[in-house]
Formats: sequence, structure tokens, C-alpha cells
Amino acid sequence: MEEEFDVPESASTSTFDIKAFVIRVLSYWKLFVLFIGVGVFIVYQQNIRKQQSYRLGTQISIENESNPLFTSTTSLTFNWGGVSDKVQTIMNSLRSRSIHEKVVDNLEFYVTYLKQSRFRKDDIYSYAPFKIDLIPNTNQLLNTPVRVTFLDNNKYELYINFESNLVQAQNFTDKSKVDLDIPLGEIRKEFNLGDTIQLPYLNGVVYLKEGRKTTLNEEYYLKFNNFDGVVSNYRRKLSIDNPKNSPILNLSIVDVNKAKIVDYLNETVKVLSEDQLNRKNQFVTNTIEFIDGQLDRVKSQLTSNADSLNDYKQRNKIFNLNDESIAINNKLTSLELEKDNNKRKIAYYASLKTYLETSDTFTEVPAPAIAGLEDSNIVSNISKINSLSVQKSKYSSTVRKDATIFADLDREIDGLKAVLLENISSATNEIKRESQSIDVKIAQEESKIRKLPKAQQELFDIQRQYSLSERTYNMFLAKRGEADIIKSASVSDILIIDKAKDTGARPIDLKLSSRYLFAIIGGLLPPLLLAFLLTFFDTKIHTPQTLENLSKIPLLGVVGKNNLENNLVVHLKPKSTIAEAFRAIRSSLQYMYKKHNLQGTKTVVVTSSVSGEGKTFCSINIATVFAMSGKKTVLVGLDLRKPKIFGDFEIENDIGAVNYLIGQKTFDEVLQHTKVSNLDVITSGPIPPNPSELLISETMDSLMEKLKENYDYIVLDTPPIGLVADALELIEYADASIYVIRQDYTKKGMINLINDKYSKGEIQNLSFLYNGYNQKGKYGYGYGYGYGYGYGYGSYANGYHDNEEKEKKIKTVIKSFFK
Repeated sequence: MEEEFDVPESASTSTFDIKAFVIRVLSYWKLFVLFIGVGVFIVYQQNIRKQQSYRLGTQISIENESNPLFTSTTSLTFNWGGVSDKVQTIMNSLRSRSIHEKVVDNLEFYVTYLKQSRFRKDDIYSYAPFKIDLIPNTNQLLNTPVRVTFLDNNKYELYINFESNLVQAQNFTDKSKVDLDIPLGEIRKEFNLGDTIQLPYLNGVVYLKEGRKTTLNEEYYLKFNNFDGVVSNYRRKLSIDNPKNSPILNLSIVDVNKAKIVDYLNETVKVLSEDQLNRKNQFVTNTIEFIDGQLDRVKSQLTSNADSLNDYKQRNKIFNLNDESIAINNKLTSLELEKDNNKRKIAYYASLKTYLETSDTFTEVPAPAIAGLEDSNIVSNISKINSLSVQKSKYSSTVRKDATIFADLDREIDGLKAVLLENISSATNEIKRESQSIDVKIAQEESKIRKLPKAQQELFDIQRQYSLSERTYNMFLAKRGEADIIKSASVSDILIIDKAKDTGARPIDLKLSSRYLFAIIGGLLPPLLLAFLLTFFDTKIHTPQTLENLSKIPLLGVVGKNNLENNLVVHLKPKSTIAEAFRAIRSSLQYMYKKHNLQGTKTVVVTSSVSGEGKTFCSINIATVFAMSGKKTVLVGLDLRKPKIFGDFEIENDIGAVNYLIGQKTFDEVLQHTKVSNLDVITSGPIPPNPSELLISETMDSLMEKLKENYDYIVLDTPPIGLVADALELIEYADASIYVIRQDYTKKGMINLINDKYSKGEIQNLSFLYNGYNQKGKYGYGYGYGYGYGYGYGSYANGYHDNEEKEKKIKTVIKSFFK
């Protein structure tokens, strides 16, 4: 009777076995314990060694430039205009190396004060009870801790262990470095507090801080760090945030020492404010320097003229000019002063023109007002050039030299220079014309002087030079005072909103307790990943349920794993679970025969996919279990290529089925009796060159007829159907065909072959036999199958199986071991 058969989709396609994955995961519980334990241990070691980090910040605001004393009537123009992107400029300044160099230098952060803790040397900074003042222009040992041990309240010991005879030292005054040749080994030297240390690699004075005391034999460490490295480290740590492009800047630093963060942030803002104020006052500073130079020059002229005037008056007994001379002198002095102003303007223009044509930076131009210039275009353009030059100078410390912003600034400056040069040329010509007119007026007044008496003329000349110098000096003195007032009134555009302060900052690192959660998760992942990969790439059949999912061919029975060296388990251990499994298979076969109304001799063909699946083992025990039921049974070894049925029965394989099939021996000559009652065996015999041809010969039909005449059951042990076609040739003799599947050995893809042949009707009355079932095998947990085929511990428990007590004892021992 042919059955309709549809190969399930799972038989041809590989699917992920969720249940197998879960069971495999559970079987890896030892790996989970191991990995989680290792992870927790690693985290514990990290936690006890890790120094917590903190984040502290300060907030500043960038204000508009203003000067409370600057008005439209102020004769000196110092407010050179603001930078359009002042906030960005300040941010660039904060990122500049120069700012951080000043801060590190001011705070001496290249010196680190350390104290040994359990696992590391901690930076104690302000908590150190002592301080070292370095001697300028001396070398200090780099990157090697210097131990300071206090022997009493006034004495300490320095200890250094030189592991190399070549060490590096740095002069923190000019930041130069040198390599020093030092003797290897330990160096110990004692000093009194306040003594000057003068060594090739250490120079300074150690003293106790005010109000601090030390403990006897208390140890600290000094460490001098590379200046550039410290600067680079803090440049990297400083975080600048400009929320919503507002004038507000939030500065913050992450470090392990909160006191250091506070001091560094506050000092940074202080240095930035001073730097910004100095840049803002650069114009007025240049002007003051210029005025001071002019004052020195005019003062010497004034002194010389005063001495000449007094000397002349004493020698000639002439002390005063008459009214006419005074009037002429006043008018001539005014003209001379006006002429001098014009000369000063022309000189300023000439100097400015040369400066514009020869200089690359324009931050040193003095204010035009000192020369009496009032041309709004020139004043405005000079202010703009100065502003752009200052902006370019700021960018140079933070922006790459090839950035487009420099080209843009240069183009803008060049445009202003061209306009200024034209203005200078025009203004110079105009002043020269004014000077010519003044010269004419001076000549007219001098003609009047020549009409005065000779003594009056000489006094007049000396008096005129003195008055001119005096007025010039007073003018410069007034401008100097005005410049000082404006400079002193100038304030920084940086307003501190919140100073940096430790108000109980909490560590920003992951909580130490939370790190254990990640350790547990990290410990779970490797075994889970391993289980997933092994399950995903696993192509073997591990459970009867997997087999049922792969095929609709019925499962005849499940046989446990044989732990005996001999395959005659049913004969040697008739009360074992394996024996009961084969009895269940016998019952199932008899049911199958009855269902199909088979009478007379019954033939069973046993085959498998490949060698090693237990086909011979199952054939032997199926034949044995039939024989033990009192039925005459014969086991025929037809695996002519790889004969196996002889050793377990302690018989020879010299003569067998091959000898009969080639006509060499008679039926009785190839038949061998065994020690199992009612069971005879025909071994395969010597390996022939043409096994397939022998199995399809007429002699094979004759052999089967002989067997049916003499036996109730015939068990044929055939070759693997997945390797050769021999087994297919023998299927025609079978009343029932058994296909052996071995746990953890047979591959899922091999089921496709037998499914295909079964669906085409090439094999009928086919059943699977699941061999080598280990209830607590690879996955560690039983599947709880109760097939009723004889493998379960159901009705045969409580004393029937002779190996049951032994297994229970083993389980008890294992359970007690893991408790």
C-alpha cells in the first residue's frame, strides 16, 4: 500500500532550532559562571584601581566694547571698533596655545605633588603640606618621581632611583630641554626645610605651607612633567560651549582633581581677560609710547631754550619785551606753532605711508589725534586696519596658516591700505599748501621784528623759541594725561558670571556598582554567541523531535546509546533499556506486518545514510530480539563492501553470501549458527569486485527463496543508501525497511535523499530508527520523549532494568558534586 507523502518545508530548508538553542545555552551554565566570574573580577580590579573623574565649569559673557570716558568730544580716538565675530575670536583665543602656556606657567602645573595609595600614586595638589620653589634658569628632572620623606618637622630626605644613566631635564624658565648623564642606582640626600637644593637634575627650595604639619616618615612624591605635554593636555581637556550662538561661553574641564580644575578654569579666565584688555588697549598703549618719546624730545628742547633765555637776560640786563614786541611775538609764536603742527602732520603721514608699505602687521600705529589729524576718513580707516590686524593676530594662534580667513582679512586690509595711501597723498598736498601760506605770514611778521633794536631782536628770537617749545610740551603733556585716563577707564569685555567652584561635584564616571551589570552582560554574551553560532551552523540531528520535523516518515523507535564493547546488547543485557527498546521495535514491526496482512516469512531491510550510524548494531539486535521470541531468524550480511557481522558472534567471515552468490558454496555451507538460540547468520564473506551485480543476480533470488523456506524472519544488513545503490536493489525483497538515524552524527541534509525516494514510491513500508539516543547528552537536559517504543522509563521502572540502580547512583553522585 503506497502512502501519500509530502516532504515538509523543513526537510529541504535549514531553519534555526530555537529549542535546541535554548537547551544548548542551558548546557553552557559552567561557561556562564566562568565568564561572569572573570568579568566581575576584572571590574572589581578596575574599580579599586580607578581614580574617579569630575567635571567642573565656569561661565563668562562677552560684552560689547565700551569706555565710560569715551565721548564724541574726546580728542584722542582709541576705540578702534569691535570685531564682528568677537565671541568666535574669544573662543579661538581660549583654544590657543599661548593662553594655556600662560596659565600652566602661572599655576606651575608642570610640578605634580603625589602620594602613594594602595594601587597608584594620587595627585594631591593643594593637599600637599609642602611646596617647592624652583630656582630660575635651572634644570629639573622630567618624568621621574622624586620621593620626599619627612624625617622630622625640619628635615626631609630626597630619594631617586635612576634606572638609566641618561635622563632628560627641562628649564622651566625658557622651556629648553637637556639630556643629563647620571650614575645608575639610588640617590639619597637629606636637607633642612628652606635649604637650597642644587643638583644637576633638581634645583629649588622646599618649604612647609603656612599652618601645615608633617608626620614622621610620611612620604610624598614630586614629579616634573614636560611643559609642552601639560599644555597640550589641558588644551585638549578644556571644553567650550556657546549655547545658541549667544554671548555666553561655558568652560569646563574633566579631571581627577577638583581643586586643579577650579584653579585652572579661574586662572584661564583671568589670563584671557588680561590678554583681551591688553589687545583692546593696544592702540592707546602705542599712542602713549609715541607721546612719551615726543615729550622726551620736546622737554630737552624746552630746557635748552629756557637756559638760553635766562642766560641772555642776565648778560644783557633785558628782562621784558615791549608791548609791540609782545604782540608780534604772540602772533609769530602762533604761526610757528601752526607751522610745527603741519610739520608734525606731514611727518606722521610720511611715517604712516612707510609703515603701510613695509609692514605686514598694523597693530603698532599710534592714534592720529596725536598729530592733530581730524580727517574722519583717515581716522576711521586707520582704526579699521588696526582692528583687522589684531583679529588676524588672534587667529594666527588657533587657525591653520592656509585657512581662507587669512586671505579674506588680507584682501580687506589691502583695500583699506589703498584708500589710506590716496587719503595720505591728498592730505599731505593740502597741508603743504597751508604751510606755504603760513610761511608768507611768518615772513611778514619777521620783517616787523627787523625794525626793532638789535638787543630786542635777539631776546625776541630766544623768547619765541622758548614759547614754542613750552606750548608743544604742554600739548603733548595734556594728550598724555588724556591717554592715561582713557586707558585706566578701559575695562575688559569679559564678564565672569559664575566662577569655577567645587560645590560638591559628583563623579561623572559610570557608577562603580553599575559597572558590575556590564560585567554580567559581558559574561553572558560569549556563551550566548557561541551557542547561537553552533546551533545556527549545526547540521546534525540531535533529537527525535528534530527528525520528526524534517520528515513525515514514521519513527519506528528510539534506541539508547550502547556502552558495551559488544553489539549483542539484547543477548548480553536482556533487561537493559536498550533491550526493551528493541522489543518495542519488534512489536511495532509485527503491528506493521499485521496491518498489511503479511503472512509467512517476514523480511526486514536495515540501511542508513552513511557508514557509522549503527546500522549493523541495529540489524544484530533486531534479529536477536526476533530470535528470543522463539522465531527462527536469520541475519544476512549484504554489505559486501564493508562486512562487519562476524566479530560480535565470534564467527569467521571466510565464507559467506558472496560465496553462495558466485556459486562457490551451497546454502548450508554459508549458513552459520550462533550462540543465540533460533538465530543463524550468513556473513558477507570475502569482498567481491562486483557487489552490485551479485545483489541483482538470479542467485540472489534463489538465496531469498531458500531463506523464506527455512526461517520466520529474515534481517538483511545492507550498505548505506546514501553512499551506494546496493541497498536499493534489495528493497524489493523487504516487507519492512528500517532507516537508521544516529544522534549527533547523521546530518539533516541526508534526510532529503530518503525523503525524495520515499515520496516517489521507490521505498515502501519505510520507518526511521533513532539510534544512540542520550537523554542527557550534548545539550545537558532530556527531552522527555515518551514514545512508548520502549526507551522511556515508564512501565519498566522499579526494578525491571538491571542498569537502573547504577544510573541512579551516578546521578546522585553528580548532583551532590554540584550542590
